[in-house]
Amino acid sequence: SLFADLLRGFVCRQQVRERLKTDVEQMKLQDPNFTPGLVVLQVGDRDDSNLYISMKLKAAAEVKKDIYLQLVHLSAVLHSITEVNENSSVHGLIVQLPLDSIHKIDTEKVTNAVAPEKDVDGLTSVNAGKLSRGDLGDCFIPCTPNGCMELIRQTGVSVAGKKAVVIGRSKIVGAPMHDLLLWNNATVTTCHSKTVDLPGEVSKADILVVGIGKAEMVKGEWIKKGAVVIDCGINHIPDETKANGKRVVGDVDYASAKDQAGFITPVPGGVGPMTVAMLMSNTVLSAKRFLESHQPGKWNISYTKLNLQKPVPSDIVISRSCVPKPIDCLAREVGLLSDEVELYGKTKAKVQLSIIKRLQAQPDGKYVVVTGITPTPLGEGKSTTTIGLVQALGAQMKLNVFACVRQPSQGPTFGIKGGAAGGGYSQVIPMEEFNLHLTGDIHAITAANNLVAAAVDARMFHESTQSDKALYNRLVPLIGGERKFSPVQTNRLKKLGIEKTDPSTLTEEEITRFARLDMDPSSVTWQRVLDTNDRFLRKITIGQSPTEKGHTREAQFDITVASEIMAVLALTSSLEDMRQRLARMVVATSRGGVPITTEDLGVSGALAVLMRDAIKPNLMQTLEGTPVFVHAGPFANIAHGNSSILADKIALKLVGPEGFVVTEAGFGADIGMEKFFNIKCRYSGLRPHVVVLVATVRALKMHGGGQTVSLLEFPSNLELLEKGCSNMRKQIENAQHFGVPVVVAVNAFKTDTEAELDLVCRVAKAAGAFDAVHCSHWAEGGAGAVALGQAVKRASEAPSQFKFLYDLELPIADKIRIIAQKIYGADDIELLPEAQHKVELYTKQGFSKLPICMAKTHLSLSHEADKKGVPTGFVLPIRDIRASVGSGFLFPLVGTVSFQTCSGFTPGRGSQLLWDSVTGCYAFSSLS
Repeated sequence: SLFADLLRGFVCRQQVRERLKTDVEQMKLQDPNFTPGLVVLQVGDRDDSNLYISMKLKAAAEVKKDIYLQLVHLSAVLHSITEVNENSSVHGLIVQLPLDSIHKIDTEKVTNAVAPEKDVDGLTSVNAGKLSRGDLGDCFIPCTPNGCMELIRQTGVSVAGKKAVVIGRSKIVGAPMHDLLLWNNATVTTCHSKTVDLPGEVSKADILVVGIGKAEMVKGEWIKKGAVVIDCGINHIPDETKANGKRVVGDVDYASAKDQAGFITPVPGGVGPMTVAMLMSNTVLSAKRFLESHQPGKWNISYTKLNLQKPVPSDIVISRSCVPKPIDCLAREVGLLSDEVELYGKTKAKVQLSIIKRLQAQPDGKYVVVTGITPTPLGEGKSTTTIGLVQALGAQMKLNVFACVRQPSQGPTFGIKGGAAGGGYSQVIPMEEFNLHLTGDIHAITAANNLVAAAVDARMFHESTQSDKALYNRLVPLIGGERKFSPVQTNRLKKLGIEKTDPSTLTEEEITRFARLDMDPSSVTWQRVLDTNDRFLRKITIGQSPTEKGHTREAQFDITVASEIMAVLALTSSLEDMRQRLARMVVATSRGGVPITTEDLGVSGALAVLMRDAIKPNLMQTLEGTPVFVHAGPFANIAHGNSSILADKIALKLVGPEGFVVTEAGFGADIGMEKFFNIKCRYSGLRPHVVVLVATVRALKMHGGGQTVSLLEFPSNLELLEKGCSNMRKQIENAQHFGVPVVVAVNAFKTDTEAELDLVCRVAKAAGAFDAVHCSHWAEGGAGAVALGQAVKRASEAPSQFKFLYDLELPIADKIRIIAQKIYGADDIELLPEAQHKVELYTKQGFSKLPICMAKTHLSLSHEADKKGVPTGFVLPIRDIRASVGSGFLFPLVGTVSFQTCSGFTPGRGSQLLWDSVTGCYAFSSLS
């Protein structure tokens, strides 16, 4: 009966819907924020298309929040299809056919533009081809044939061995229905307009599927008694009883066929709703496949084989000899989606922060920080060890691993220190792009920093040359006959305790307070920056133009990576957090002792706009094809010397719970590692699993009393070496203060003897290191660091009781004292008058609870660069303290300004390069 048929269809649809809800609930257990997405693209406004689409919208609404469906009307079809193909939140895309347009549209071209993995209508050549070959588990089956099969299954009639007849051979219904019945083991005949004796063919059918598009063409007397009849037709015929003068009928004459057939689908109410149900089912299936293929840590990565040469060529020769993988290929390998990656050429890309939301429910991988003993000015190879370790964990041990490193400054790169891409066969490539410009992040910081500097001096000039009323009129101009406060000005009013929103209602006293920052020129701490070492800009006089009316003052240029904006970039956790940190940056103090911020200046929003791309981490790769995030590059003396929190967080999600993220902290463990733990980990909330402490035989000999700096290798001397191991023992102890297992990596040089390397490893283990191994990754790539990788893996499974060194609630002086005594080994600290004044000032201004970022020489545990080993019996002098309020720390300046020969630089004859360990500047000096 008609009632029974309608009831059967309803029950079938209900079963499908309940199954889909269960599937979606399972997916949400994996990712609570995940929702299957379907987009329908419609061209034109055909009645039949509108009918189908209304059914689809209703079906999506029935599943409520479990599936979202978006209807897009369009004319630029191919462009819109491309956009949806690249949208990772959309799992199903259908183009409503037929296309209705006044212009001719190539339907085949449009259909095949849909990505096969999103083709939930099953109409692309890829899916049609797989269906015709019988690959039913590896394709999307078109929704109408799929719905027909579901209805047939609900009858309880077995398809296998039955005689099936399909009337119609369209690509949407007839042709795929033939294939589907065939691969379900029916004997299938396809009939069409040229078929001879159509009634005779129909009379043989145990199963009849009709989709010919002719109203009530198939008569009841044609049908075999008891046959299953599936009517896919939708036709309109005149009917005066209907409001619109027509009604919908199928291709089968229902009135004459219903008593002949064993089962028959009505029109409307039969195949149509099941087609929509199958569309929802395919969408959920696509979403499940997406989740399965993007499980955390499910990488399908290829590695690059090294062609090792002896002797080892120069870094640039090695870099250029290796052909990097296309960066979009690497991005796909590590689980990044196409719409999460912005390509900058073929070898580098930026990663969108939207990935954080997509992966927020996924577990993190293991977190490893690479640090070192107190180095020689030549450096001990932390960057090279970092890259060698990730190549070992990835290419050699087949574990998911990311390196997260800093972007180098142009200042040290040009003729001074060289690049920071690692070295030998453990490098980030291409090294030229890594070391020069990359994607322009440092230039964005330069622009943002100098915007603040310009705003500071412009504001002081205007305040000194204008009346309160004129200044107010400039700040809140009359536009279109009215004045309005901008959001940043509203924030300033609230800061001043003024609750008014109408600019015309402010009193004269309120106008003065609002318009005048009253900066004390002598208190300005914000300097201009340049990412080049230009010694003649270190001390300058600004305001020499006649237009500045004699308002001159002394100023200076710092190197860009010393800008507080760089530290903000490295420590931020989101775009909104960066906006707030940029707003909090203090540039000066008013004559009344009030700190002046960039928000007071009204430029904080502009800074966020300038930094909107720089906040995205940069993706590159190592020589062996493992992924690398290069992001931010704060110096490790006046800042915290670590790459960005954002890069670490994204990498930890991408590697999965069994993977590793290896990052590097600048200088020795007493500086970079201490700041990594107390500052970076405090703001990120991340907890490290392993510390890798890099040591070299030559540096330990120096700490034992050997020569201080030489490009020549030290002669073998076990006694000197053992004495110098005191520095390594102290740095192991420093790491243990934080409760994290330590693995010592002895970076081997070709002149080191086995006895020397073994001695260092024995001493390290005796000092409490979890393990100690020697490595040859510079000469052998990842293969030379496999022992280190294995040790790190074991250590990551050991218990870790991470803790901070000090409580932020402690007074400023007490926090400094704890670092000086526990990390440096000082007896006490001495606050010089300027430092004592700053302690009182910052406590009064509310900055006393910020963490401490010590600015001292990296060449000694003490404040005196020539004191090697483990100095004792000294008092640490603090000559000044400065505030980086936006980035979120105070940085005490330790000792007097000390200059040291720069790392990695061979001075020209008669000259010497000097390094200011506090300000981060370089200078050439005559040796005479």
